[in-house]
Amino acid sequence: MDYLVQLAASPTAWIALATLIVMEIVLGIDNLIFISILTNKLPQKHRAKARRIGISMALVLRLGLLSTIAFIVQLTAPVFEVFGQAFSWKDMILIAGGLFLVWKATTEIHHSMDPEPEEKESTSNAVTIGFAAAIGQILLLDLVFSIDSIITAVGMTEHLPIMIIAVVTSVIVMLVAAEPLAKFINDNPTVVMLALGFLIMIGMTLIAEGFGAHVPKGYVYAAMAFSAAIECLNIARRNRHKRLLAARQ
Repeated sequence: MDYLVQLAASPTAWIALATLIVMEIVLGIDNLIFISILTNKLPQKHRAKARRIGISMALVLRLGLLSTIAFIVQLTAPVFEVFGQAFSWKDMILIAGGLFLVWKATTEIHHSMDPEPEEKESTSNAVTIGFAAAIGQILLLDLVFSIDSIITAVGMTEHLPIMIIAVVTSVIVMLVAAEPLAKFINDNPTVVMLALGFLIMIGMTLIAEGFGAHVPKGYVYAAMAFSAAIECLNIARRNRHKRLLAARQ
């Protein structure tokens, strides 16, 4: 109790908490974009449930990993070398996650451009398989993003309560933002393509970091913000054009 009181009275701790919350929310954007795109492919009645399960499991994974910080820190230790390049478990997880993200985003782009004919299956069977597959893929990416999130938290502060508060806060923000973001993506088809492009960029960033090439996340998120701002202007222009047509008619 004395430890928590001292921590609460420390300005440095509050600064670290605020900084870490912002970092965790920014890192959670990647996770949330993937969840939104994937769940939008499910039938309407299953989407909200899948989003809640996916984000809830992200919280469970993050809190579970926080309880094994000593093990998580060891993931950064080199395991083997290839041509002088050392690889740790964290590197291999980032590379695998990045490859999966690039593959999934590329597959979704291909499907959007050249959709396959619908399979002749019963509706209930298609829904069950689709829901299970969506949850499985969400959990896989949750694990990758959770490890990256926790390692970032460990690098920014040594106080476990600060890490827990930051992680829980970021997941709550994800829960609140999930429905509006998914609806926005679903209502604007061009945004889907932009978001898939973001996922490819994020996947390549994970792969690069896995191979030891540090990519400043500020550059990545600045590019994403610029692209999103341009798309917002395009959406505003299209909406204005629709209103003018409606007024003339």
